[in-house]
Amino acid sequence: MPREILDKIETVLDERIRPLLRQHNGDAAIESLEEGVLRVRMIGGCVGCPSAVSEIEQLAGEEITSRFPEVRSVVVITGVSDELIEAARALLRQKHTGQK
Repeated sequence: MPREILDKIETVLDERIRPLLRQHNGDAAIESLEEGVLRVRMIGGCVGCPSAVSEIEQLAGEEITSRFPEVRSVVVITGVSDELIEAARALLRQKHTGQK
């Protein structure tokens, strides 16, 4: 995925989407742009909120697809990332073994 396009999409997220999410202690991070599908992960207070997901998919979808012809759709990822799961496992292992 071209860095230039991602930088421009990040700017749109910063200006139009993230301010709304931050009102609810949330945020969004781009996961990938493949075959015209932009995948955005919900972070913070917006994780798991069905209304946030549908609202952001609609708003981000309209904003981004209208500005970037290479993006056909925006999909919001609501699950926990693999990195977060691994970090939690590491913390639990430390707690179990008494390490710090």
